[in-house]
Amino acid sequence: MFQKLKQRWKVNGLNLALIITTFALGGSLCGYAGRKLLTLTGLEKGALWVVLYIILITLLWPLCVLLISIPLGQFGFFKRYIAKIFSRFSNKKKAPVHNVAIFASGAGSNAQQIINRFSKHPTIKVALIVCNKPGAGVLNIAKKHGIPATIIEKDAFFKGEAYVGTLQQHNINFIVLAGFLWKVPTALIKAYSQKIINIHPALLPAYGGKGMYGHFVHEAVIANKETQSGITIHYVDELYDHGAVIKQVTCPVSETDTAATLAAKIHLLEHEHFPQVIEQVLQKQNIR
Repeated sequence: MFQKLKQRWKVNGLNLALIITTFALGGSLCGYAGRKLLTLTGLEKGALWVVLYIILITLLWPLCVLLISIPLGQFGFFKRYIAKIFSRFSNKKKAPVHNVAIFASGAGSNAQQIINRFSKHPTIKVALIVCNKPGAGVLNIAKKHGIPATIIEKDAFFKGEAYVGTLQQHNINFIVLAGFLWKVPTALIKAYSQKIINIHPALLPAYGGKGMYGHFVHEAVIANKETQSGITIHYVDELYDHGAVIKQVTCPVSETDTAATLAAKIHLLEHEHFPQVIEQVLQKQNIR
C-alpha cells in the first residue's frame, strides 16, 4: 500500500511518512477544535450536536492539515492536494470544456465563422489554429483573436508523431478540418478517433479523393452537368473524403454557373452549417 502511495504522490519514503503524520495530526487537531467550538454553544450531545460536529470538522479539516503541514515541511503538497479536491467538486458542477483545434491551409473564412460562433460559448473553445502554410490568411485571423497558432512541417506531420504532442499540450480534444489540404496521417487519426471532422465542397461520395478540392471540385461538377451540388460534413478516417457522413446540404447548379459562382453558393452553405454541426456533434459527445 505504501509503495502505491509513493508512486501516486511521487514522493520518497521520508516525505510519505511526514504526509501520513500530517494527516493524523491534522485530523486529531480538527476533531479537538470541533469539540471545543461546540462547547461554546452549550449544546448537549445529541443528533443536532453530531450534525454540527460533522459540518465543523469538514470545514476545519483543510485549515488544520495546512497548519500542521508547515512545521513538517509538507505545506506545498497539502496546498496542491486540497486544491485538487476542491477542483474535483467544482468540475462536477460544470459541463466539460471542448478545446477545439482548427486545421486550415488558406484564407480561413470557415475558421472565422467557427471562431465567431464559439467566441463566448460556455463549453466550446477554439484553442489552437494549425496551418501548413506560413503566409496563410488564417494565421492573421488567429492573431486577431489571440488564438495560439502552430505552423506544421511536412516531414514531422507525416513521418513523426503528427504533432499529437503539440495538440495535447494545448489540451485539444476535438479537431476540425476547415480547408486543410493535407491528408491526415494515421498517427493523428488514432490519437483522435471519431474526434476529427472535415467539410467537403461537394456531395460525397462523388467528387472526393486526392486532388479534389476548391475550384477543381466545382469545375468537375459543372463539367458533368450536375443539377445540384452542396457540402458534406463527415468524420475523418485514413482515406480521402471517406469517413462517415454527419450532414449534407444541397444547392442548385444552374446552366450559367461557373466554378466561381458555384464556389460562392458553397461558401454560404459552409458558413451557415459547419459551426452549427460542430456544436451539435460536441453536444452529443457530452451526452455519451
